[in-house]
Parts: sequence; C-alpha cells; structure tokens
Amino acid sequence: MKITRYHLEPQTGTAFELKRGQVLRIIDPEGEQVSDVVAFAREDHSERLSSGRSLDYNNTIYLTTGHVLYSNRSNPMFSILADRVGKHDFLLTPCSPETFEILYKDHEGYHPSCLENLTKNLQRFGIVQDDIPTAFNVFMNVDVLSSGELKIGPPLSKPGDFVDLRAEMDLVVGITACSAEKSNNHSFKPINLEVHGYERRFAPQDSSSRA
Repeated sequence: MKITRYHLEPQTGTAFELKRGQVLRIIDPEGEQVSDVVAFAREDHSERLSSGRSLDYNNTIYLTTGHVLYSNRSNPMFSILADRVGKHDFLLTPCSPETFEILYKDHEGYHPSCLENLTKNLQRFGIVQDDIPTAFNVFMNVDVLSSGELKIGPPLSKPGDFVDLRAEMDLVVGITACSAEKSNNHSFKPINLEVHGYERRFAPQDSSSRA
C-alpha cells in the first residue's frame, strides 16, 4: 500500500484532495497539539463537513472509533477507523484573528490563526473564508461543565498518537497545526500527516513540507 507523508510546521496549514477509500492519518508527533480538520465534497463545495449533523446522528459530542462524520446534506464524509486518544472537539470554530482580539485580552498585534491558514490553502480550490465550517478539532480537549460552560484543557494526546479517518466520498480537505495557545497547553508544535492508498493529486502548499 502506498503511503504519502507530510509535515506541518507549527501554526501552519495545508489543503489537498482525498479520494474515496483513502485513509488520512493525523499524527501528533510531540504530544498536546491540536489539528483542525475541515472537508468539502470535491464535486460540490457547498456540501461540507457538519458538526451539527455529526453530533446529532452519533448522539454524542465525543466522536471516536466507529463514529461517522457527516456533511450538511447528511452524507457520510469520514469514518473514524482508529483513535489512540479518544477525546476530540467538534463544538468550537477554527481560531481567527477575532479570537485573539476577543478572548485573548492581553494579546496585541498579528497572531497566526487556523481560519487564516485554512483560507489561504483552500483558496486554490475556489473555497473562500465564509465557506469554512466548524472544524473537527482533532486532539482538542473540551469539557462541558454542569453550568454549560466550556472548559479547554491540555490535549490528551501523547507523542506519536494518531487518528485514522477514511474518506467516504471524494473530498477536498483542509488541515492545520492549531495556532491557539489555550488549545495546545500554551505551546505550538507540528502535525504529521499520512495518506494511505492512492496518490494524492495535489501536494500541500508552502506552509508544509514533504517528509
């Protein structure tokens, strides 16, 4: 089986096509690093990954091995084949410039963000910022308190932990090494990617490097 490997530097992102049946492995090489994942149907980008549909149909906010991630049209987009961590988030949106203005009160000046990295890398597919949905935040550790408040803790992922996502349709995917301090235990680290199966049609942009 052919395996193509890529490396995302801290606070960067990439986008590429994934064929139906290919398996995307998202690896946390150093531990405690979140990776935002979004996806669009290759033939119609108005069909996209849906947090609401996925949480509804699986009847849980904690998606793991055996669960299916659905599109806004209720079609399966990914199946989770393997999960070494078991705790991810599908409630919170990709961090944006406004995230750091509103939530990080002590921050001043430019700050990289997942929304910016996704937008930059998805634009060659004709996908614009307003098309980007809530991301499946791989390795992100979010608890819902009895008050309803969301509490973000350090990711539970250890060095080398991974999640395997099988594409259930032809997709365009965007992926980041998350840029938000609170999500990553206040340290930014890389993310590694493997695609198992067919040759990828497009290589990642300059924000990542081939291993």
